[in-house]
Amino acid sequence: MAAAKVRKAVFPAAGLGTRFLPATKAQPKEMLPLVDKPIIQYGVEEALHSGIRNIIMVTGRGKSAIEDHFDVSFELENLLESRGKTELLKIVRQVSDLIDVSYIRQKEALGLGHAVLRSQDLVGPEPFAVVLADDVIDSETPCIRQLLDIYEFFGAPVLAVMEVPPEAISSYGCIDAEPVAHNGSKGKVFRIRDLVEKPKQNEAPSNLAIIGRYILTPDVFDSISQVEPGSGGEIQLTDSLRHLLRSRPLYAYKFDGKRYDAGDKLGFLKATVEFALQRRDLGGPFREYLKSLAL
Repeated sequence: MAAAKVRKAVFPAAGLGTRFLPATKAQPKEMLPLVDKPIIQYGVEEALHSGIRNIIMVTGRGKSAIEDHFDVSFELENLLESRGKTELLKIVRQVSDLIDVSYIRQKEALGLGHAVLRSQDLVGPEPFAVVLADDVIDSETPCIRQLLDIYEFFGAPVLAVMEVPPEAISSYGCIDAEPVAHNGSKGKVFRIRDLVEKPKQNEAPSNLAIIGRYILTPDVFDSISQVEPGSGGEIQLTDSLRHLLRSRPLYAYKFDGKRYDAGDKLGFLKATVEFALQRRDLGGPFREYLKSLAL
């Protein structure tokens, strides 16, 4: 039987963004601009280009700028239209026309698993994607689309993974897994045997780290509800997936593309530079400027 179609993507966006203070004191970290688009818009466009238009934002206090960004701005549009700024008007309208978006609050920061659980009523009894906007992924084929191909083949949840240096694995969720064949490819698709949240380097089962892209099935909500909170009283999604593994297979996919940790200052700066260099309107002059610096 064909796997049910994935029509919705959940964006957990209730975090406080403390690593970017004071810039995030009065604005959401998801609205920090990479060149000229907020971080979260890159993830939304990835979902859209993967065939998903229904977006569920899990937000918290002080996140109204996200709602405003994806809403219609009548005053700005009227001003641009009256001044003949047709190109800028097109850009502004494209943002509000991108998606159908719903919002729900996560009143307390109780972990990623809890944020996903808050979306249950809006997701309903169907599979869905989860996108962590901090992970900006530059790829020819959208990362979510890559995961959807694996989900549609196996009819089971799929996590995006990437290899990281052994000394970095303690910052990630990690998988113990065995490679499986898929369309002739080797070493890219894995059947998961176990998952561990932020293991010590000498206890990690592999160097395959879980990245912020998931295709999940609705039975994950029961698993989230049943796991005990971990450190800091937070409900981890990795622990919930480990619970789900008792009742169904889970897969991982080593995606094609480059991932930037835009939730980290250095990662954010790297992404800004590299995305600017890719721009037709900015790449050339910006490259010449970088060459002129006495580094």
